[in-house]
Amino acid sequence: MRVDLENRCQSLQEDLDFRKNVFEEEIRETRKRHEHRLVEVDTSRQQEYESKMTQALEDLRNQHDEQVKLYKMELEQTYQAKLENAKLSSDQNDKAAGAAREELKEARMRIEALSYQLSALQKQASAAEDRIRELEEMMAGEREKFRKMIDAKEREMTDMRDQMQQQLTEYQELLDVKLALDMEITAYRKLLEGEEERLKLSPSPSSRVTVSRATSSSSSSSTSLVRSSRGKRKRIEAEELSGSGTSGIGTGSISGSSSSSSFQMSQQASATGSISIEEIDLEGKYVQLKNNSEKDQSLGNWRLKRQIGDGEEIAYKFTPKYVLRAGQTVTIWGADAGVSHSPPSVLVWKNQGSWGTGGNIRTYLVNSEGEEVAVRNVTKSVVVRENEEEEDEADFGEEDLFNQQGDPRTTSRGCLVM
Repeated sequence: MRVDLENRCQSLQEDLDFRKNVFEEEIRETRKRHEHRLVEVDTSRQQEYESKMTQALEDLRNQHDEQVKLYKMELEQTYQAKLENAKLSSDQNDKAAGAAREELKEARMRIEALSYQLSALQKQASAAEDRIRELEEMMAGEREKFRKMIDAKEREMTDMRDQMQQQLTEYQELLDVKLALDMEITAYRKLLEGEEERLKLSPSPSSRVTVSRATSSSSSSSTSLVRSSRGKRKRIEAEELSGSGTSGIGTGSISGSSSSSSFQMSQQASATGSISIEEIDLEGKYVQLKNNSEKDQSLGNWRLKRQIGDGEEIAYKFTPKYVLRAGQTVTIWGADAGVSHSPPSVLVWKNQGSWGTGGNIRTYLVNSEGEEVAVRNVTKSVVVRENEEEEDEADFGEEDLFNQQGDPRTTSRGCLVM
C-alpha cells in the first residue's frame, strides 16, 4: 500500500508537472498571440493590454497555486490515512501470522502423532490379518476333521440301523416261533388235563410267574402284567392318576396262591414359574429341567437341590451366565453316569458321582434369591393285598412280549420277576 501511495503521489506529481508545462505552453502561446496582437494594435493600447495580460496571468498563477496546494493537502491526508491503515493491517497480519505459525506447529505435531498411530495400527492390522489367516486355516482343518467325523458317525448310524433291522427281523422270527410253541404247549396242556380228568389224577399245583414293570412319565400311567406258567395270565388294570403335579405310580408284586405284597411309587411335581423339573432318574443318574415358556430364562446362580429322607442335602449350582432357551430342556448328569459334558442341553456334575436313591426323594429348584420355584417328590410304599384267581387263554401278542421284555429306554431296576 505504501508503494501504491508513492506511485500514486509520483503520478500526481507528474500530472502536476505536465499541467504546469501545458499551462506554461499555453502562456507562451498566449504571449505570442498577444505579442502578435500588440504589434497589430496601436502603441497606445499596448500598455493597457500588457497590464491586463499581466493581471490575467497573475490570476491564473494564483488559481493554479491554490489548486496545487489543495492537491498537496489531499494527497498528504490520503497518504497518512493509507499509511495508518497499512500499519494497522501489518500489525494484524503479524498477529495472524504468529497464530498461523502456532497452529502450523500444532498441526505438524498432530500429524506426527497420527503418523505414529497409523504405523502402529498398520502393524496391528497386519498381525490381525496373519492371525485371521491362521484361524481360517485352523477352521478349515477343524471343518475337515469334523466332516470326517460326521461321515464316520453317519456310517456308524447306517451300520447300527442295519443291525437294528436285522435284530428286529430276528425278534420277529423268534416271536413267531414263540407263538407257535405257546399254541403247541397249550394244546399239549389241554390234552394232559383231559387225561388227568379221565384217569381221575390229582392236578399238580400251579405255579405263577408275575412280571411287573414300572415307568414314570409326564402322562402319569403304570402297567403291570401277570402271567401263569400254565399258559394262563392275569391282567391288573392300569390305574391312571389324575390331578396337578402327579407324575405316575408303578407297582412291583410278589404273588402266591392267595395274597401278594407290592410296593407303590408315587411322584408329585409342582412349579410356580416357567421352569419345571420334568424328569428324574430313580437310580440317581440325572435330573431334567424344562423351560415351558416362550422366552429364554436365565438360571445364573440358581441351585438344584436334592434331599433323600432325613439325609444330608446336596445342591448343584448353575454358572452365572447360563440361559435355558424357550421350550428347551437341560439334563444334569452325575459324574458316574459316563456322559460327556455338552452344554447347554447336557451338563455333568463333576463333583458328584450320583444324585442318590432312596425311599423318599425330594428334588427342588431354588432361584438366585433363595425362593423355591419347582419341586418333585418321589415316595415308595409297600401295600399288601389279596389276589383273585382269574384265568384266561394264554395268547400273547407282540405288545405283551414287549411289555414283558421291558422298554429299552427304562432301567433294569424297573422289572422284577418272582
